[in-house]
Amino acid sequence: QAQLVESGGGLVQPGGSLRLSCAISGFIIDDYTIGWFRQAPGRERESVSCIEYSGTTDYVDSVKGRFTISRDNAKSTVYLQMNTLTPEDTAAYFCAAVFGPTTYGSSCHEYEYDFWGPGTQVTVSS
Repeated sequence: QAQLVESGGGLVQPGGSLRLSCAISGFIIDDYTIGWFRQAPGRERESVSCIEYSGTTDYVDSVKGRFTISRDNAKSTVYLQMNTLTPEDTAAYFCAAVFGPTTYGSSCHEYEYDFWGPGTQVTVSS
């Protein structure tokens, strides 16, 4: 049974850092593309970052240079390192997975993800 569980969220001051983790079970992480999404109240869900099963990564423009996605296959975990956080980063963050060889599109931001975690809250405030 496929499961994804996020952790690492919390309250942080502007300019601070957090590292989110997405622990994956029930399938082999090596063959899956993993995405990080966020949704703030009253806002549409947006794709923040994603890592292809091949290792290729992508980021939404607003987080480029500040966020880094990575994968540790041995730990079945995907990370999102978030630096220089701003209040605009405040949102519920979700990780999601899709079987890599079934995807199609110019970017993993465009993929239809099949499996989702319950989310973890990130709040950036003074």
